[in-house]
Amino acid sequence: MRKIDYYVGVVLCFLGTILFGWFLKKRDGQYKNVLLIELSEMGSTILADPAMRKLQNELNVNLFFVIFRKNVASLYFLDTVPRENIFTIREDSLWHLVVDTFRFLIWCRDQKIDTTIDLELFARFPALLTACSGAQNRVGFYAFHNEGLYRGEFLTHKVAYNSHLHTSKNFLALVNALLVNELEVPFSKTEIPDSEITLTKVKVESEPQERLVEKIQNVFPSYDLKSQRVVLINPNGSDLLIQRRWMPEYYIQLIQMILENHTDIVVGITGSPQEKEYTENIRKLVDHERCFNLSGELQLTELPTLYSLAELMVSNDSGPAHFASITDLQVYVFFGPGAPSEYKPLGSPVVLYSNLACSPCATAWNHRKTPCTDNVCLQVIKPESVYQVLLPQLETSRRN
Repeated sequence: MRKIDYYVGVVLCFLGTILFGWFLKKRDGQYKNVLLIELSEMGSTILADPAMRKLQNELNVNLFFVIFRKNVASLYFLDTVPRENIFTIREDSLWHLVVDTFRFLIWCRDQKIDTTIDLELFARFPALLTACSGAQNRVGFYAFHNEGLYRGEFLTHKVAYNSHLHTSKNFLALVNALLVNELEVPFSKTEIPDSEITLTKVKVESEPQERLVEKIQNVFPSYDLKSQRVVLINPNGSDLLIQRRWMPEYYIQLIQMILENHTDIVVGITGSPQEKEYTENIRKLVDHERCFNLSGELQLTELPTLYSLAELMVSNDSGPAHFASITDLQVYVFFGPGAPSEYKPLGSPVVLYSNLACSPCATAWNHRKTPCTDNVCLQVIKPESVYQVLLPQLETSRRN
């Protein structure tokens, strides 16, 4: 996908600018049907929620969203966008990608989309979707004097991406660009207070909790909700950037320390169906009767219910850490290649970060590509030190 985005995307963005750039310069300032584009990052749908709610509250618009089909469930956690207003693109083959792209162009016109907000950080395919959407107002991040990551000249509202701001605030800057009547270079010359990046918390009812307990017991029959506390471990973090993974042998040691020192705790390992082999190998090497593997056993939309039952979660920098932020679960997140100042989950996560001179190395500026094959930034964070960070909460039950 990166190769297609580069070798095909650059050419199409250039040709599109030459052929259609002049016609795309006009904007009408009328915002009614606003389409947000975020294809590949599930965690970003959570980070974008404050921006979407601001669109609804201050502009009273109809929200629409386009996303890769495999990631669409991440929009169901908060249901800020009506499900009938979500368009999905299949990314499992080039043929499906092409077919769904043409379907998308028709769908945009059927929905009378007048404004697009491209949430992607410099990928070119979303820029092309923005240009071809038919919207008169097109908002997105623009490189200005930054070299590389060419995306054509399709935007009516060019916003400067600020790597010193959290991603959720950068998304709010895109919305703020629509709230300004005059042209700004660059958009958006506004202050974004921390009070604007709060998330709505989901309320989990007892019935789905009971169903979730049954699912856990299908995997781990001896689980007892009243007498046992659950610690969750999310050890993978997708294959897109494996440098974000804390070492599996470190996870094994950490799990063993937790189980040996806290007899009322059971440890559940989480992951997608595709990650089951990886997580099952960790479970086997832990070799403890109170450790079980939930990978592939739950639907994505069941995660908030799982989090409502858990004591805490230790996670790599990945989607589940963001999904947990809409609950009261305390999350401990490893950062290394990614920047916690930009991408840490909203709320009050505990960031586990070594702050090496080379870190972060995978950012929006380099298309999340890094030359690193030896993630020392995570290797230097030892299981013993992580356990000491967890210890105060392990000794004080969340239920008290």
